[in-house]
Amino acid sequence: MDYANILVSADLGEAALDRMRLAAGLARRFAATLTGAAAHPVPSPILVRDVYDAVAQEERNTAQIQAILEQAQALFRRAGTEGIGTDWRAGFADAVTHVIETARAADLVVLSRRGPGDADPGPLGVPPGPVLMEAGRPVLVVPPGLASLTGSRIVIAWRDGPAARRAVSAALPFLRAADRVHVATVGADARPDGADDVAGHLARHGAHVAVHHLQTEEDAGSEILRFALRQDADLIVTGAYGHSRLREWMFGGVTRDLLERSPRCCLMSH
Repeated sequence: MDYANILVSADLGEAALDRMRLAAGLARRFAATLTGAAAHPVPSPILVRDVYDAVAQEERNTAQIQAILEQAQALFRRAGTEGIGTDWRAGFADAVTHVIETARAADLVVLSRRGPGDADPGPLGVPPGPVLMEAGRPVLVVPPGLASLTGSRIVIAWRDGPAARRAVSAALPFLRAADRVHVATVGADARPDGADDVAGHLARHGAHVAVHHLQTEEDAGSEILRFALRQDADLIVTGAYGHSRLREWMFGGVTRDLLERSPRCCLMSH
């Protein structure tokens, strides 16, 4: 597959400009359109005196939200979008819902990491978890402070199943061009034959690939992160695992660790 349209969430948080610059660089590299998306619902009028007051409040609230969305659009235009095709999708809606709906016409969604110590992105911010689990599209989760991604050395955290298979397929444009790809399984119960099969499949696509079977007495997420740092990888590819409880997504240990604290970009698929 190739990336024809890359979707990036636009907000006014500290990480927003770097994230959008990274997405713009990928759009330029893959000759893709870059679509920026931002949304916020219009607050309902409160303590209205009459219908005229309600209309006036509605107009003021709409103008305030429109001004915030225009600020996000201006930041998007500053993100190195010269020379690439762009599209802008703004809406008076919930920010997460808007990105999920806009993702139906995207090949890759670029969002910021949202860990416990990460800066608040503000009212337009979109956490990666719900989009990852509901959009049906691969999500590239970007840690703060990164404004570019080469993907020269890639670690695939392999656990055989539909999510991991989809993630590998979604990452093929990166994997084919990487200097080195490491397919890593973790734990005594990992199936090495599955990793070997994936490595052979990627080699047929032209990837320079090696297989690693990691043993650890600690949690698998920490071991994957340590391995990626040892290999000087700048991209981790993995399936995402979780389930919904009372409309909140609960993630498996490795997925949660990568979503919240990976210092490297993570391309994930549910």
